[in-house]
Amino acid sequence: MYKTIVIGYTPKANDLAQKIEEKANEMTQKGYTLITFSITGSAKSILVFETSKT
Repeated sequence: MYKTIVIGYTPKANDLAQKIEEKANEMTQKGYTLITFSITGSAKSILVFETSKT
């Protein structure tokens, strides 16, 4: 099972990295693993998580 989350406009790299880390840690607590992410040209980030739960 997959879950996709978008992190909104965050133009500073350090701030975006912190938001990605916070969301990854939050989702880990829920049983998800971050498998990939992408940063768009509009300073947003798309995170894809996976879990073995059905």
